[in-house]
Amino acid sequence: MNVGGFLLNIFGSERFAYAVEALLRLALAGFFGGLIGYEREHSHRPAGLRTNILVSIGSALVMLTSGFIFTTYSGTVNVDPARLGAQVISGIGFLGAGTIIKEGFSVKGLTTAASLWAVSCVGLAVGIGYYEGAIIATIFILITLNIVKRIMIHAYKGDVASIVVTDLSSAYEKIIEIVKDFGGSIQTMEILYSDRGASPILDKTDRVVLKAYILSDNRNVFRSISKAILALDEVEDIHNE
Repeated sequence: MNVGGFLLNIFGSERFAYAVEALLRLALAGFFGGLIGYEREHSHRPAGLRTNILVSIGSALVMLTSGFIFTTYSGTVNVDPARLGAQVISGIGFLGAGTIIKEGFSVKGLTTAASLWAVSCVGLAVGIGYYEGAIIATIFILITLNIVKRIMIHAYKGDVASIVVTDLSSAYEKIIEIVKDFGGSIQTMEILYSDRGASPILDKTDRVVLKAYILSDNRNVFRSISKAILALDEVEDIHNE
C-alpha cells in the first residue's frame, strides 16, 4: 500500500479542508467569546469567561453543522442552512433567564443576558464564515459593556465601591447609614455572589460583594466614606473603581 498516496488522499480531500476550516472558526469564535467573557468576569457577573466561550463555540459549531448538512445533502433533500442558527437565537434565552434569576434581589442581570445573546450571534457569524461582522460586533459589544458603562457611571458624578462583606443584612444597613452621615446617597447597590477565584478581591465562597454606586460632594468625601465602611466589623475589604 502506498502510504504517501494514502496520506495525500486524506490531507488533500475536501473533508480535511473543511475540518481545518472548522478548527480555525471554532478557535476564533472561542477567542471572541473569551474577550467578552473576560470583561463580564472582571465585572463579577454570573456568566463569565467560560460561559461566554462555550456559548460562542457552540453557536459556531451549529452554523458549521448547518453548512455541512447543506453541502452533504444539497440536491437530495430540502435543507435550510439557517434553521439551526435560528434555534440558537431563540434558545439562548434559557441562559439569559438564569443570569437574571441569580440576581433576584432586584431586576439585575439584563445586560449579562443580552451579552450572552450577542455572543451567540457572534458565534453564528464566525461559524458561517462572516468574520468581518463577527469582529465588528465583538468590538461594539466590548465598547458597550466597558466604555459606555464608564460613561454612564461618571455622567452622574458618582463613584463605585465593591465591598466584600461577611454579614450581608447587617452590613447593608450600616453602609446606607454611613453614606447618609457623610451627606451622600446610594444610587444603586448590587448584590453579587462570586465563586472561588472569580474575583481579584474575593477568593472565599462564603463572602458576598456589594457593588455600591455612591453619590457624594467630591472624591475626598467618597474616600472618607470608604474608610468608614472598611472599619465595619462586617466588611472584609473594599475596592474603589
